[in-house]
This record gives sequence, structure tokens and C-alpha cells, in this order.
Amino acid sequence: MAPPAGQTAAVAEAAGADGAPPQQQRGFGSTISGIVRIAVFWYFASKFFSPKQKPMDPTAPSQLMTNLFHKGESLDMWFYLSEQEKFNDFGNDRALYWHETNIPYAVWTPESIRTKSLTYYPSETLQNNGSLYAHIFFARSGFPIDPTDPEYQPLNSFSRTHAVATYFPKQKKNKKKSLLGSPKDSDESEPEVEKVGDKKSDPEEEVPVEWISLWKPNVTINLVDDFTHYSQNGVPPNIAPHLLVEPTTGNYYPTIYFNEFWLLRDKFIPVNETVSELPLNLEISPISMMKWQLFQQVDQSFQMQRSYGSMLDGESDELKKVFLEGNPYLLGITMFVSMLHSVFDFLAFKNDIQFWNKNKSMEGLSAKSVVLNFICQFVIFLYLLDNDTSWMILASSGVGVCIEFWKIGKAMRIEVDRSGMIPRLRFHDRESYASNKTKEYDDIAIKFLSYVLLLLVIGLSIYSLAYERHKSWYSWILSSLTSCVYMFGFIMMCPQLFINYKLKSVAHLPWRQMTYKFLNTIIDDLFAFVIKMPILHRLSVFRDDVIFLIYLYQRWVYPVDKTRVNEFGFGGEDETAEKKLITEKEEEDKKTN
Repeated sequence: MAPPAGQTAAVAEAAGADGAPPQQQRGFGSTISGIVRIAVFWYFASKFFSPKQKPMDPTAPSQLMTNLFHKGESLDMWFYLSEQEKFNDFGNDRALYWHETNIPYAVWTPESIRTKSLTYYPSETLQNNGSLYAHIFFARSGFPIDPTDPEYQPLNSFSRTHAVATYFPKQKKNKKKSLLGSPKDSDESEPEVEKVGDKKSDPEEEVPVEWISLWKPNVTINLVDDFTHYSQNGVPPNIAPHLLVEPTTGNYYPTIYFNEFWLLRDKFIPVNETVSELPLNLEISPISMMKWQLFQQVDQSFQMQRSYGSMLDGESDELKKVFLEGNPYLLGITMFVSMLHSVFDFLAFKNDIQFWNKNKSMEGLSAKSVVLNFICQFVIFLYLLDNDTSWMILASSGVGVCIEFWKIGKAMRIEVDRSGMIPRLRFHDRESYASNKTKEYDDIAIKFLSYVLLLLVIGLSIYSLAYERHKSWYSWILSSLTSCVYMFGFIMMCPQLFINYKLKSVAHLPWRQMTYKFLNTIIDDLFAFVIKMPILHRLSVFRDDVIFLIYLYQRWVYPVDKTRVNEFGFGGEDETAEKKLITEKEEEDKKTN
């Protein structure tokens, strides 16, 4: 059944079986900064690119729209439930589920907040993807809402309609299967949320989208505290769609806002033939103009980020859960630490690029580790591409792959061989790397570590093939390799530790960049305890701690050799001598003057 007009539903969840390698998660701070960025962009766009209003005639009297009701005025409320979108059966007491009297309008007192919990028994129509609407009527105390009543006056009542049942695409079995042909595969296939309007689906597999009905257990009715005087041609564009104007007077009724900001999707209840009763929690309360606009602005920011691909469906609910379930003090610390994480990440990236750009010698550095890092980044990029990740994450991963390849050009000498039909790249060791013990120690470390890594990759791949489901053999290979990168990535850093041990020196390392990375690792440890994340990602955080602690131990044990060429190609003693000459020359100039 298609959803009613005016409703849309888009649910997109990351497909993957249990135990599959997780995608890289973005930090909480990056989401907050994205919201602020979108809000600022929307402000300037509406400020400079909104359609210009026609200049008002100075001789014409100013026509301002005002609220038809006064602050603190008593209101009566009627709450009806009906399967019809239009409601006029006011004499049907069975449709009236809630009635309140003497509600003060836009006044923050205990009397202005009313709540009620009830149980609704769905009809057969609703159980079969039917619709249900809440019809809310307000009127001045003592006045009727029925237009057929002789005492009815249009200026004394107003109403809004709200859908209590919404629609989402029905889940279908995903394309993943056991590559070994397990007989239980057809029975235990995990459901996959069908993506509406997926252009990548094969034409042969296109079928009509099947919708299911979901029940909203909470209905929060807010009366907006808005007594602004608007000009008839100057209503703000974010308020105009919600403003209900009375045609004869030109003034507006109080705005009814159905607050679903904190209603998360996981609270929705599926409605089918097996559901005999449904809970419904109702609330009436006032809301300030600023808070109402804030909720609308945040929802609009989420929607814009989803349209740009910077936020997946469901991530906004995860962010709201942080505010709902998190400790406010811990939340503030998390936001502050997230900002530090972003700063340290940028500084580490800057110093990493600066180090390899100015590096003139590969003495003491593992060139093979650079190649392995490129392979790992490329595997992760292919995995994200295979799992339909958002384009922003793909772009970030792609830039990382390009940077790692650029590092190979700095660590090794790359030549293009055009002797054959197809040009090929040939990699040669640099003289500063091959002419000393660095290459010998690097080869020894890679030789033994490759045996360990190969056994781990084979073991994990066999386990994944036997107990997990995949879309194809290609997906199985990527999934297995990505899992190994997450779980055994620390092996890629071990060759450098071995070279440090054999050379008894760590002066050749880019310590400034490693310091920022170590600080980020400490922050990641905090997030590992605070934020819910996959177990593989959590293990990858703590494995980096072990490596960095060993680096710190080596820096403490091995003294700094000032005669060794540093990362910028200069020797420590040469720099000291040069500084002494400059100092002596300055002192002679002072004596002469």
C-alpha cells in the first residue's frame, strides 16, 4: 500500500552481517560542526538569495497580522481519532479520546501542561496498512467547535490534523548469502531495509515497493507562544507554512506544533494482524518561539545533510540519543574533547605531510611499512565502495589513499617502464635506504611478520567464509582483508620498532607528528569507554596504545644521537655550530657599533 499524500519515508541502514568489519565512524564533534555549518549557510542563503519583497506603498496604511487569541486566555481542547483525513463527526463520542478544559494559552504554569495515557485498539483496516489521524480542536472556553452548532463562531476555534500512523518500506531479505551453500541460509537470512528510489538496483529485480504501517506511541501537542506582529507580505519563510490565517480579518490563529523532535524511529511500533492494542501517550504544553524555531532549524539541518550525503538516515537519532541518555557533564566534556581531537588530527596530518615533503634521507625509516600502509588504506577504500557508503566518507578515504601513494614516492624511487605493451610502475629503493643497515633490518622484520600476518589472514578468512554471509566472493575477500586491517593493523607498525631496536636510536622518527597521533589515541580511548562502537573498532584503539607505549619506551632507553641526520636532512652538530657562528658574529657587530 502506498503511503498517504504528503508523507515520505526514507530508511537507509548499513547492510552487513554480525561480525562484519565496521565502517570508520565519524566523531561526535564533526556532526555538531556540520550542523552549525549548515545553519550558517542557511542564514546567509536566506539573507542574500531569498526573493525580494515588493516595496510597500508609503501612502497605504500598514497592515499587520496579529494573534487572534490573547496570552493567558482559557482554551478547551478535543482530541479525536479517525481513519478519515477529514473529520466532521463531532457527535461520535467513541471517536473522542481526550477532552480538556480551561487550558491557559502561552502561560508556563502546571495548569497549562496536560497529559494522558490510553490504549488504542486498532481496527482491521489499520492492521492491514490502514491510516489513522488525530484531529485536535481548540476553542475559547465555553464555545463549541461544531460548525453546525448555532453558537459556533469561526474566530473562536482552530484545529490541526496529525497522522498517528506513518509508513516505511517493508524489510526484505538482503542479497547476502552463505558462499558455501549452507541449507540454513534461506531461513536465517537477515532482513535488509529496502531503499526507496535506489537507482543502482537491477531493472530485472525492480518490484513495487511494499509499505508497512508504524505506530507513533507519543503525540506531543505544543501551542507556540507567538504574538509577533507580521506584515502580510513579510512573514518569514520558515514560519509562513505553519501560520494559519483567518481570511476575513487577516489575523492568524495560535500555531499548533506536533513535536516529534525527540520521537526516535526505534520507538515506533509495527502494526499488523497480530497487534491487538497499541499504547498512546498524549501531552499538551506550551513552547517558546525560540525553542520551536530551534527544533525546526535542527531538523532542517539534518535533512540538508542527508540530501548532501554527509549524514545517513538514522544518524540523527543516534545524535539525539546522546542528548537524551547521556550525562550533561559528560556530554560537555565529550564535545570539548572532540574539538581537541579535531585539532590534533589536523596538526598530525600537517606535520606528517611536512615531514615527508622535507625528508631527504630514508636512514632508519621502514620503506616497506609505507607500502603496507598504502595497501591497507586501499583495501578500506574498496570495502567502503562495496558497501554503498556516503560520498563524503568515500572522498575522505580516497584522499587518504592518494596521500599514502604520495608517501611511497618519497620513500622509494618510482619509474614508469614503457618497454611493454602496457606501461608499468617500477619501485626502486633509495640510496640512503639501501646503503646502510636499515634495508637489512626492514627485510628481516617484514619476513617474519609476513608469516604471522598470512596465518592470521587465512584463519580469519576461513572463519568468515564458514560462519558469515556475503554478497559475492569479491565482497568476502574485501570483508576478510578489512577485518584483518582492523584487528591486526598493529603488525604494520612493528617493522619500525624492530629497526629502532637494531639501530638503538629513535632520532630519525617524526616525533612531532607521532605526539599528536598519541594524543588522539588517548582521546580515542576515552570515546571507547563512553560511546557505543563495534568491538573491532574498540580493539583497534587499544592496540595503538601498546605500539605508542613501546615507542615512548624506546625514546627513553635509546639516547639521541646528535650527529644523525634528522627528518629535515640536517645534522644536530652542524646546526649547533652554525648557531654558534651566528651568535659570535652578532656579538662582534655589537662591539664594533
